[in-house]
Amino acid sequence: MGEFIKAQTTDHITYIGLDRGKSNALHLEMIIELIEELDKAKNDPAIEAIILHGKEGFFSAGLDLITLYQYDESTMTIFWNSFMELIYNLTAFPKPSVASITGHSPAGGCVLALCCDYRVMAEGNYIIGLNEVPVGIVVPHSIFNLYSFWVGQSKAHRNLLEGKLLSPLEALQIGLIDETVPPDRIHTTATRKAKSCTQYDRNTWGKTKLNIRQELLRKIKENKTEAIAQVLEQWWRPSTRHIIKTIIENLTKK
Repeated sequence: MGEFIKAQTTDHITYIGLDRGKSNALHLEMIIELIEELDKAKNDPAIEAIILHGKEGFFSAGLDLITLYQYDESTMTIFWNSFMELIYNLTAFPKPSVASITGHSPAGGCVLALCCDYRVMAEGNYIIGLNEVPVGIVVPHSIFNLYSFWVGQSKAHRNLLEGKLLSPLEALQIGLIDETVPPDRIHTTATRKAKSCTQYDRNTWGKTKLNIRQELLRKIKENKTEAIAQVLEQWWRPSTRHIIKTIIENLTKK
């Protein structure tokens, strides 16, 4: 059992739970644990699918700006390399992956959900979307590709540039998520979907998934060095530091 990722396997499905504080905000250790858990699930022949889930109220609030703000340059570089590796590994995961979006899922939380094959989201007063631009974080080309893979380019273009956050219903209408259910039914719905994907020949299903995502994966890989350099350059700019400091002040006041 990891400190920030709680995984359990039932009936050949591994439930990978994000478990850090109230909002499951992502920091370096949590991302490393998640990479390790995906590797285990990928390499274990007994595991047929994964369900990535949060807890009530939050799937993940995205990157933990409070912790990241304290990182020095080398830690920040390691963080972004690890984050891009996680996105690649989750997108390239050869078995069915379902995101069980148990609540709020902005920014990095939304990115994790986008890497999965299917997204089921809890109904309620929750938000999902990529709001990096208002926070002062440059959106890499590979994240645009991931977003537009599901919602189409023009919609992704508009939503990204204004950092648009959507309700579950709005997200469903544009294809950002696939289904909304009452919170008490999300676990069973995600399980049923994962099981329905495992009825096919594993090899056929897995190879076809990777064929469909070939271009997407190539772009994540090719774009990685440039994307990280761009994000880091912007991250250390005084203007970005100022925005993030203000956000942190507002967060810590609450």
